[in-house]
Amino acid sequence: MITTTSPALLADAFARHLAVPAPPPEDRPWAAQTLATGAAGTALLHIERARTGHGTWHQAHTWVKITVATDISAADTSGLYLGAPAVAFMLDCAVTADATRYQDALAVMDRHVIDLAHRRADAAEARMHGRGPASFHEYDIFYGLTGVGAYLLRQNPSGPAMERVLNYLVRLTRPTRDQDHGELPGWWVGHRPDLTPATVPTGHANLGTAHGITGPLLLLARALRQGVTVDGHGNAIDTILDWLDAWRQDGPAGPWWPEHLHLGELRAGHPAQRGPARPSWCYGTPGIARAGQLAALARRDIARQRLFEDAMARCLTDPVQLSRLTDAGLCHGWAGVYQTAWRAAHDAATPALRATLPGLAAALTQHARPGHDPGLLQGDAGTALALTTAAHDTAPTSGWDACLLID
Repeated sequence: MITTTSPALLADAFARHLAVPAPPPEDRPWAAQTLATGAAGTALLHIERARTGHGTWHQAHTWVKITVATDISAADTSGLYLGAPAVAFMLDCAVTADATRYQDALAVMDRHVIDLAHRRADAAEARMHGRGPASFHEYDIFYGLTGVGAYLLRQNPSGPAMERVLNYLVRLTRPTRDQDHGELPGWWVGHRPDLTPATVPTGHANLGTAHGITGPLLLLARALRQGVTVDGHGNAIDTILDWLDAWRQDGPAGPWWPEHLHLGELRAGHPAQRGPARPSWCYGTPGIARAGQLAALARRDIARQRLFEDAMARCLTDPVQLSRLTDAGLCHGWAGVYQTAWRAAHDAATPALRATLPGLAAALTQHARPGHDPGLLQGDAGTALALTTAAHDTAPTSGWDACLLID
């Protein structure tokens, strides 16, 4: 039983628990190629530890080998969290300036990701031409063009594939007209938040980071800050920021945003959601506020930057909201909240966010115990990576949190 409250020792314990990978199930050989639950995600922990000297490259390579032991999928269903883009992201995290390991394999994966980006952009353009609604799979971080773009921004920022992704996202922010329901946001999807088919009135607009419009906002903002831009780039960011302004709700514990909006809420001008939901990277105030903060930084809008930073700081000091966190994972648990807050604090204009970090680190160590799922998104690997950030108070050497787009 672990009794220490040291993030460093706890991260070591997680790494020992995740020392030996299990082979993927025979009926799901692709399972190793997922960042969310598979070996690709767990490999990121051991890659980060090897790069910082807290682990070995032999240990990291054990997980890398399991990830690539079966044919890598480059099908149109693959994305940042599955298949060739996931494997490419993992390998890119492992490549260092002073070593050639994995560079040849990365070059092969890179070509597949570039081809995939063009095919997916073709499909998205065809969908837009036909005026049908979008879907999470088309644009989101996990499997959509935003996630593919996050990889390209690391590896091929000036290439035509990156340009196509950004042009697509710019077009996504433009409103569309539906013959039955009038004007709708360009990112309106024709299904429910749980991906089941929508009933009439159809679809919804999602505000969350994982599947909503703040995921594209993160990529657009990060690209602009790197000087990677396309026509209409700034206007697209402003459109999303204006949307967040319009749907911001001001409560006793500070500003918050609804997770999603159905047609009736859109037409009424107010959400059915009564108050802030669970604080999280994926859907809650921390993820949305980080997207807004990065966008405001990219647009040099100090007033908006302070608003988003204040929203996050007030959320992270509200015991009612924090009490809704029930697990230690990255997606919607303490690890994701800590990593997001750490990144935001180091860009913040005021010290309020930085002041939340010790308490968040203490809560993370209190809730983190090895022995759950081994994966990155909701499992032990992601928790251990956030503990590593808390232990050393430094940005990840490998840049692993680029898969959350909060870096």
